[in-house]
Amino acid sequence: MKLTISQLSKQYPRSVWGLRDFDLELVPGVIGLLGPNGAGKSTLMQILATVVLPSAGTVKWNDADILKSPDTLRAVLGYLPQDFGVYPNLTAVEFLEYMAAIKGMDAKSARSRIEELLVVLNLTLAAKRPLGGYSGGMKQRVGIAQALLNDPQLLIVDEPTVGLDPEERVYFRSLLSDLSGERIIILSTHIVSDVEAAATEIVLINQGRKIQHAAPENLLAQLDGKVWQWTIPSYELPTLKQKYLVSGIIRRENLIQVRVVSDASPSPEAQALSPSLEDAYLHLMQNGDKS
Repeated sequence: MKLTISQLSKQYPRSVWGLRDFDLELVPGVIGLLGPNGAGKSTLMQILATVVLPSAGTVKWNDADILKSPDTLRAVLGYLPQDFGVYPNLTAVEFLEYMAAIKGMDAKSARSRIEELLVVLNLTLAAKRPLGGYSGGMKQRVGIAQALLNDPQLLIVDEPTVGLDPEERVYFRSLLSDLSGERIIILSTHIVSDVEAAATEIVLINQGRKIQHAAPENLLAQLDGKVWQWTIPSYELPTLKQKYLVSGIIRRENLIQVRVVSDASPSPEAQALSPSLEDAYLHLMQNGDKS
């Protein structure tokens, strides 16, 4: 299976571009779509989910143009949008039965699949409670369950960990990794640690354009020998930020331990460090490198 995006653009009123000449080819795995808020991630997800039409470009699922024949993809699509909502008075079982009916599943297959997903997502004990009493993390699990009802070949999750506590976020990352197998999972987020934990490939996006598409290890390799750390007085930090990309600080009384991305050693006291994905993300967002 393959998802091919070619020259995709979306223009909103007043010449605002949500996407601009976006190209991407994806095969099975967990793809982290990473970029700041407003980068165009949700616009891309909505187009791929056949919710929004682009202004230009094509999207093909295998060889089928989904802009002309959206049902080709809808049959194998699972989608958890950023603004996913539930009916608070329905139980998880009732809600999932309703969503299964919308997807055209027969009642017997739906019951069997719902029971299976409630176990996988650790919702069995809460299955007959009204959704209005669920925590944020539990609601997100119900959201994933509805997206998985038809065992999709393409699973799209848009900002799924926003508002979750650390334990739920870790659970969600692990779940996405477990679900990958023979399907394409697109995880759209602005949280670097979510992508670092789950993604087999990373697509960086900013201002509606693709900045880079690479495996995590290849992004890290680009910063080998370019990450440094040393300690400075706190009053030197503003000047340092004008000269270098500061990717991290740790305050220690009147001193600050700084982490900097620089081609050459920025100070005689600086020690070279192994790069992190956060370093690579900040560096590429600042420099706008393309591939």
